[in-house]
Amino acid sequence: MAIDTKAIEEHIRGILIALGDNPDREGLQDTPKRVAKMYEDVFKGMNYSNDEIVTMFNTTFEDDLSVKGNPNDIVFMKDIEIFSHCEHHLALMYNMKVSVAYIPNGKVIGLSKIARIADMVGRKLQLQERIGTDIAYIMQKVTCSEDVAVIIEGEHGCMSTRGIQKPGTKTVSTTLRGRFNTDQILNNNLMMLYRK
Repeated sequence: MAIDTKAIEEHIRGILIALGDNPDREGLQDTPKRVAKMYEDVFKGMNYSNDEIVTMFNTTFEDDLSVKGNPNDIVFMKDIEIFSHCEHHLALMYNMKVSVAYIPNGKVIGLSKIARIADMVGRKLQLQERIGTDIAYIMQKVTCSEDVAVIIEGEHGCMSTRGIQKPGTKTVSTTLRGRFNTDQILNNNLMMLYRK
């Protein structure tokens, strides 16, 4: 489903009026169009299901994998910076760092693809916990590995600028799949890598 920028423009104009401002004044004349263009970019992940994102980034390498047969080799990418928007208040989730780990199962994914998956999943109306679940699902499908972990740390506009108003508060969520969830030694190794 394509994002309807014309409808966004109309609604933003209505919001400006509801806020008590004049959308025809010089400073606001192009605001609905600017916001619609911005939303088209920051919410571009809304155009794709998780399975479509799997298809989009389903390029793996098998010939270059020399770690076949070692069930404890971890690929770990840390501090992928993303942003998202909370589905409850449309507030920005920012200073978000995503860490993704997986144990290769005959396939490795290009490192830039991991970052692109995290970015695309974030560009939806989201919950931090769901971002982790979505990334883990996509990584499992692309790599054919059940052993995937996602750790996310971020700040939420709905915590810092409204409600309780506690800037600097960070939320950490973990999504553990396969042996990252059942093997305590592997889990400990993951946490050591994360804390470095």
